[in-house]
Amino acid sequence: MTPEECIADLEVENRRLRADNSALVADNASLREQMARLLERVTTLEGRLAKDSHNSSKPPSSDGLRRKTKSLRQRSGKKPGGQLGHRGETLRLQATPDVVVEHRPTHCAHCQASLTDAPVFVRERRQVLDLPPMRLQVTEHQALHLRCPQCQQVSVGAFPPEAASRAQYGLHLRAVAVYLLEEQLVPLGRVQALLFDLFGVQMGRGTLVAWVHQAAAVLAPVEEQIKAALRQAPVLHLDETGVRRGGHLAWAHVASTAQLTHFAIHHHRGSAATDAIGILPSFHGVGVHDGWASYQTYSDCRHALCNVHHLRELTFVAEEEKQPWAKDLKELLREMKAATDKARAAGAVQLPSTQRDRFVARYEELLATGLAANPPPPRPVHHRGRQRQSPARNLLERLWLGQDAVLAFLDDLSIPFDNNQAERDLRSFKVQQKISGCFRSDPGAVAYARIRGYLATMRKQGRALLAALETVFAGQPLAPEFA
Repeated sequence: MTPEECIADLEVENRRLRADNSALVADNASLREQMARLLERVTTLEGRLAKDSHNSSKPPSSDGLRRKTKSLRQRSGKKPGGQLGHRGETLRLQATPDVVVEHRPTHCAHCQASLTDAPVFVRERRQVLDLPPMRLQVTEHQALHLRCPQCQQVSVGAFPPEAASRAQYGLHLRAVAVYLLEEQLVPLGRVQALLFDLFGVQMGRGTLVAWVHQAAAVLAPVEEQIKAALRQAPVLHLDETGVRRGGHLAWAHVASTAQLTHFAIHHHRGSAATDAIGILPSFHGVGVHDGWASYQTYSDCRHALCNVHHLRELTFVAEEEKQPWAKDLKELLREMKAATDKARAAGAVQLPSTQRDRFVARYEELLATGLAANPPPPRPVHHRGRQRQSPARNLLERLWLGQDAVLAFLDDLSIPFDNNQAERDLRSFKVQQKISGCFRSDPGAVAYARIRGYLATMRKQGRALLAALETVFAGQPLAPEFA
């Protein structure tokens, strides 16, 4: 083979090797990109598995029985049981018993002499508190027809409003039935069984449902009064949770204070629902919520974010991603809460400016440390839209950009650290869904929300719920107290 032929063969071999190398480089880049996506997916899936109620917004019921539930609460340092000064609930003797039964000995226990005429010099008292025999009390109303001796015309006595027909159940029984259904969340069938076992009443389901709708109709004006008062509240707690209604997903919305509660069920979660409910569009106070984007669209009110949500997210970053700034920031938020609680207990309306400024400086310093440890990912060429970031980076940006809402409780002691008020109010809906599975119809869901809001308001204001329901069936429901 001539030198020219050897050179030609080498050039062909070189071009082939170059092509193979280019292909290998492309394959290697593709594999690296695929491996990066898989690693990111593994990290995401591991993060999901690591999340529970103590480091995310997942409910405790999702933790399962194998995982020990952790709480964000810290030890108070108090011993278990009743604390010093606690009055307790000891059963005490009543001053005016309903029935008195005397147990008088007939003969002396020592000499067997008769004690018939012996005087009593000591009365030792013991009382048994028990329910009386339970049965329905039937009250018959008789309208008397009387003939006037002067003109011979007949006058008829008037029946009271509760005796509107030939035979009906009274206000007390209706109140008990609706209380069991809507407050204690006892299903219809079990309420029927309970009323039969206790009172011997064979009640139809249609009758129970009719009482629920009757109470809801009477409470419609009261609901409007509660909504009007909530629009004027200085601080309003807001939240929402998913429910099943008529086989479809719906959302239970709450707006509440320490004295008032309003519930509404709507097929939307966002601003379409809150606009239809009609509280937030006219609200000008401070709205406390979990950061759901639709709440931020209302610009006529100030916003405060629930910091318990932030504590859970910081717990996840500290425990699973091992980032020290997250643990330090969590401790700082707890320190801020303790300081505001102490100042509030002392009657202050705000923290001293020097103490507040030190807290804010430490807050911003920790956020800067976190942002430096979690830089934004590089943007791929020709990428459009929002760049996907790590959960830690997303949390840091929310805490940085929403600093005013996060630290609102630090500037105004009337603003709480968390949104526990709304979450406690909404808990009854989750219990109802666990027991009954869903709301069977739209009218039933509306009735439950309205009655439950009324009862929650009455309970917050220290009213007796059964008495409040009796006034509803009397057509004159108790009006909530508005501060």
